[in-house]
Amino acid sequence: MATPVLDHLPAKDGVPPVRAPVATLTLIAISSVVLLAGPSFGLNPGYGTGPARVCAEQRYEQRWGAVPVELIANRPLTPDQLATLPPVVPGCLLSPDPGKIPALSVFTSFFVHAGWLHLLGNMLFLFVFGPGVEERFGRIRFLLGYLTVGALATYGYAYAQVHSIEAVRALVGASGAIAGVLGSYLRLYPRARVTALVPLLFFLPLRFPAWLVLGLWFALQWWSVHSGGSEVAYLVHVIGFATGYLATWAATLGRPDTLAPSPRTGADE
Repeated sequence: MATPVLDHLPAKDGVPPVRAPVATLTLIAISSVVLLAGPSFGLNPGYGTGPARVCAEQRYEQRWGAVPVELIANRPLTPDQLATLPPVVPGCLLSPDPGKIPALSVFTSFFVHAGWLHLLGNMLFLFVFGPGVEERFGRIRFLLGYLTVGALATYGYAYAQVHSIEAVRALVGASGAIAGVLGSYLRLYPRARVTALVPLLFFLPLRFPAWLVLGLWFALQWWSVHSGGSEVAYLVHVIGFATGYLATWAATLGRPDTLAPSPRTGADE
């Protein structure tokens, strides 16, 4: 699949962006700090090393991640439910956390990532497509939309998985919220051109319209949902993307002036 790359090109008619993408950069910064401070990156000696750190990572994700059963029942997992989770290393036991608030874990899960590759993949898409959406809606509305769409995608995933083996496994990462940003971008800037690195062509940089890049991305997520056999929660991507697109469509309905020919940041017309 093509990987989008930010185009540092001047805006249309040489006019610079009205405002810096503060909200987008803040989300990236918080996610990066959380990764560095948590057990996944291995920099914090408080989580130990080797198997102890791997066990701490599982506990960390269960504590701050969004667990489908917890969201639907609105209560933390019981000891019996935790016992159904296979330990990531021998002897790694998970204890109940009665202080966990499932509704809040929906939002904390956005900032927890399973390693730097997971973080890098998510933040790259946010860095490319977030500024254009933020500029169109403003920082506050962008943040509210990001959190709302991400929450809806997470709850949608929870309802779909509540009777599956994934029901007690923590969902971490901002994929649902970022997928919403992609859907919103497609609605706002369908003809914007995005530079992409195509692996099948030895990572040659090629330029494609946003509708093609994002359309293919969505099709891949949809196909992955039905193919199965992966630990990636592709359904969250599908729900987030569709929700972001529809929410932006509703917000711009009857207001053609909100659809700009160029996002000024990220990609260009």
